[in-house]
Amino acid sequence: MGAFRDALAGDGLAFIAEVKRRSPSAGDLRPDADPAAIASSCERAGAAAISVLVDKRFAGTWDDLAAAREHTTVPLLAKGFFSTVEHVEEALAHGADALLLLLRDLDDSTAGRLMAAAGDRGLDAFVEAHDEGELQRAIALGADPIGLNARDLDTFDVDRKRQLSLVARAPRDRAVVAESGIWNRAQGAEAELAGADAVLVGSSLMKAPDPAAKLRELAGRPLVKVCGLTREEDVEVAADAGADLAGFIFADVARRAPAVLPVPESMLSVAVFVGAAKETGADLVQLHPEDADGNRGRTATILRERREVAQVCDLPWLGTDETHWQTAARAPGRIVLAGGLGPDNVASAIAAVDPWAVDASSRLELSPGVKDHEQVRAFVHAARTAKEQPGDEEIGG
Repeated sequence: MGAFRDALAGDGLAFIAEVKRRSPSAGDLRPDADPAAIASSCERAGAAAISVLVDKRFAGTWDDLAAAREHTTVPLLAKGFFSTVEHVEEALAHGADALLLLLRDLDDSTAGRLMAAAGDRGLDAFVEAHDEGELQRAIALGADPIGLNARDLDTFDVDRKRQLSLVARAPRDRAVVAESGIWNRAQGAEAELAGADAVLVGSSLMKAPDPAAKLRELAGRPLVKVCGLTREEDVEVAADAGADLAGFIFADVARRAPAVLPVPESMLSVAVFVGAAKETGADLVQLHPEDADGNRGRTATILRERREVAQVCDLPWLGTDETHWQTAARAPGRIVLAGGLGPDNVASAIAAVDPWAVDASSRLELSPGVKDHEQVRAFVHAARTAKEQPGDEEIGG
């Protein structure tokens, strides 16, 4: 495998930043886009790779790819409608590390020939599918990486539900990229939890006043979960503050939710259960074991469509543990850190644990199930800015 594929295969969700001046579906996005400047700034913002449109339908040229190559060191993906070995040669000559192959436009024989030509020249073939039939073709061809596009290139409709279903069914030994439809952290996280190794973001960056700043926003971790929500006005405040996950508890406690309340597209809903889960329509399920007294167990699993995707590290029920953060820091996989977190200590918790997400509930309340809006805003802000300026609060359980 080449440099492009390798850049997508590390720990965590990788981001491919795309440079395009326009699109057939949305029209002009950033007509004056400077590929060199955008590629350079997005590399500094953490992009694992850069995608450059070289097709005139996107107001792109091969010179755009060459300009990006001169100003960035991360792998470059040439995107266009390629169908000949000459296109492969062109991509190589202008500095690409990979080129796009659209199975919509290629039969298996042609796709296989172009994949071989790319491999012979040290390039990765980024094979894109947008439905089940094309995914199975990509798998049979040995494609790696595989792109799964939420946008139908015939109708331009975006169907993220279909895309995520394909992501979940893609082989785990291939690098899988979710393309299109990523406008916020929650959508990126949803693709990650479905099984994507990376997401490709273009329109959301090109429409932003500062593409690099938008990329940093999308890639920002940890995610922030506000749990114990029982009122729609509290959900709205959490969303406006920038929380990514909304937790609704369905155990026999004072802050039991009446239902999974509506959340905006910038959030994922999490239904929290003890002992056994029920169907609620939530995006995710948080399932705690039940102890002998009927209380929640300390750890929990986060499930997406019944598959474990993360682990919650919490304090003992109504208890404390001075080593809680240290224990959580040693836990494998995606960690959601919970237990006694609030605006005053979340920065220190993040510095100590580096979790995938942080979770707060009781310390953000006026009374059980009723959120203190100022505390919610303060908690989200402290978590969101923790890695910019780590906190110096005392570690506590």
